[in-house]
Amino acid sequence: MDKNLLDLYSDYLLSSFGATTATGLSALLDGQVSHDQVTRFLSQTDYTSKDLWHLVKPVVRSMEREDGVLIFDDTIQEKPHTDENELICWHFDHSKNRSVKGLNLLNCLYHAGDVSVPVAYELVRKPIAFCDLQSGQVKRKSTVTKNEMLRQMLRVCQQNRLLYRYVLADSWFSAKENLTFIHQDLKKHFIVALKSNRTVALSKEDKAQGRFVRIDTLSWSDATPVQAWIKGLNFPVLLHRQVFTNKDDSTGILYLACSDLDLHVDAIETIYQKRWKVEVFHKTLKSHTALAKSPTRRVRTQSNHVFMALYAAFSLEWLRIKQRIKPFALRSKLYLKAIQQAFQELQRLKAA
Repeated sequence: MDKNLLDLYSDYLLSSFGATTATGLSALLDGQVSHDQVTRFLSQTDYTSKDLWHLVKPVVRSMEREDGVLIFDDTIQEKPHTDENELICWHFDHSKNRSVKGLNLLNCLYHAGDVSVPVAYELVRKPIAFCDLQSGQVKRKSTVTKNEMLRQMLRVCQQNRLLYRYVLADSWFSAKENLTFIHQDLKKHFIVALKSNRTVALSKEDKAQGRFVRIDTLSWSDATPVQAWIKGLNFPVLLHRQVFTNKDDSTGILYLACSDLDLHVDAIETIYQKRWKVEVFHKTLKSHTALAKSPTRRVRTQSNHVFMALYAAFSLEWLRIKQRIKPFALRSKLYLKAIQQAFQELQRLKAA
């Protein structure tokens, strides 16, 4: 990989406020880097999660801690006007409760102290086209599930000897296969959200007899978590119901499952709150790294642009630490500088 061109392209993504193209980068640099050089950089090879790890590894090694957490979540970047392919296709968006056209990205974010770094990612690809018998429409499907991707990413983090104690995820990734893999295969702990219809047994005897009840029917205490056996797991967990108030003053309920039986309620809530860091990361990725602003048409260049955006988000996080400035404030500062330069150039042209 051409590291100099990588830094130029990622800086271009961070400083751009419009469409990001090979021609645009070449023009920005007054032709010092040609359009063809940028195009070749994006199309010659596939950049993957492994390449991202090699880039972020020195920073991760400098800040990793035993009490670090791995946070998993996916996000959808809508691309409604881009031609459909195995990468840009229809995905179900749970936040909108409908399918949208775009790319679906599963991220693994490492958080320790005050630093959050992307250490692995996978793009959801749907290469198999089929005809839906009910609607008669052509649809696409993937060869692997996002839960399988999550477990593979965890294997890679284990191979990379990454220091962490907890895996955090929302209810979409709390499948029994994931929880068993984390706790028994990796010997790590998890704190995950559960859907209200998950069933549990309150004792080994109940588990043996098949007496399972929904977690939303249990008697809850705000101070003491409930020890129970989730259906499909052969080890106990702590269950906690967290009640919170939304911005519109409505009440929300979050059911949490924790495999660390030594934690108290405050610790469970505090650790799980770190999961929000991945939402902030996704906001940064979409708002500050031009994730949706590339007009590329081929799968390789599209996926490589996502890789560059992830690296740009990592660079922005490292800049935040060094300069002690938040991403939105930094982008506002860059935008103001750009307007000032444009204004000065306009005055020069008028005076000529």
